This record gives sequence, structure tokens and C-alpha cells, in this order.
Amino acid sequence: MIQQATFLFISGAEIAFILFIVIMVFGADKLPEIARGLGKGMRTLKDATNDIKHEITKTAEKNGIDTNLTDDVKKELNKVKDDLEDFTGSVKRKF
Repeated sequence: MIQQATFLFISGAEIAFILFIVIMVFGADKLPEIARGLGKGMRTLKDATNDIKHEITKTAEKNGIDTNLTDDVKKELNKVKDDLEDFTGSVKRKF
């Protein structure tokens, strides 16, 4: 079975078509400016989300709320994984 790579449920041909339309509408000389603007916007959004995460973490620690929930979940998952490997290790057949 052949699998095609998709990005946000859009195939490669559809992305190429969209890029062709963008080039036809804005022109090849404006494309770097548009990409630069999109990059700056994405960077600003990423910085804003990091600032929000930092503020939430700082406020939670200040109020005594445990922020290490993910570490606890990882530890529990690793324990279950190890137990499962111990159990299946004795059951597995050697080829």
C-alpha cells in the first residue's frame, strides 16, 4: 500500500497548486516579503505562548500548586511499561 505524505490533510499536489496561485496573485518578487512576515508572526505567537506558559507556571508555584504532574505520569507509565516487559519477556517465543 502506498502512503502519501499529507500536511493538515492537504496533499502535495494541492500545496503546489496553492503556491502557484499565490505566486500568480502576489508575484514572485513579493513572495519573500510575505514569507518573512509570516515567519515574524509565527515567532511572535511562539514567544507569546512561552510567556503565558512561564507566567502560569510561576503563578502556580507561587500558590503552591504542583506543576510536576507530567513527571509523575511519566514515572507511572515507565513502571507499567517495565512490568509489562517483565511479564511478556517470560511469555515471548524465541525464533
